[in-house]
Amino acid sequence: MRVLLVGAGGVGTAVTRIAARRGFLAHMVVADYDISRAEAAVAALKERGDRFSAQHLDASDVDAVRRVLAEHECEVLLNATDPRFVMPLFNAALSAGTHYLDMAMSLSAPHASRPYEECGVKLGDQQFGLAHSWEKSGCLALVGMGVEPGLSDVFARYAAEELFDQIEEIGIRDGASLTVEGYDFAPTWVKGTKDGQPRQVYLYHVVDNQWSMHEYGSQAVVWQTAINPVVALELLATGAWSGKGVLGPEALPPRPFLDLLTEYGSPWGQREQG
Repeated sequence: MRVLLVGAGGVGTAVTRIAARRGFLAHMVVADYDISRAEAAVAALKERGDRFSAQHLDASDVDAVRRVLAEHECEVLLNATDPRFVMPLFNAALSAGTHYLDMAMSLSAPHASRPYEECGVKLGDQQFGLAHSWEKSGCLALVGMGVEPGLSDVFARYAAEELFDQIEEIGIRDGASLTVEGYDFAPTWVKGTKDGQPRQVYLYHVVDNQWSMHEYGSQAVVWQTAINPVVALELLATGAWSGKGVLGPEALPPRPFLDLLTEYGSPWGQREQG
């Protein structure tokens, strides 16, 4: 698989360090407006960096992005930039006829005249509004493939398919084991019924900062975000995941993702509660 990675910040750099250890990647162009950041990300890979190259790129320039995709014969654009650049990159990939993957989504906006009474533009509305165009192109835009949305969506579909007959509630918390005294309040937690009996399951993915810094030189939060799109890319490369149009992670089978996450050396967990 040939990938254009746009954004060589913390998450983008972690993407390169994870992907460099996997065989599915034929080449990754690491692009950033500040080419020194892209060059530093590639240089840090050392002997693992032979499948990577650095490129200057303005993420807001749709034509420039399209040219780079064509020049390097990239099959996928992986967006690791600020959410403000989601739509230019999303549109560039569509016009170039390549697949697209991001962790953030198109931005929300309040209702123009009744911001406190009515919903305006929701996160992702602009992207899902172009679903028909993506379907016609035959390409896939996999949006929100970070932690939440992202891994949380994978967990939710896994719970719906394999753990519950009916789900009543899903609680998601990122980065903490938050508790509220006197209230039944729990993180990344699924409540429902199985075989007519009440059931509660805690699904979790924990990354230790000392481990991620030692193994990858990346802080735990950015590494935990970065691993999800890399796993998704490998599933697309092998054909374990496929589709067209604009899809979220919950639209694809969860078990291949969770199995590969474990293979990457970052296992997820499941615990019965109550």
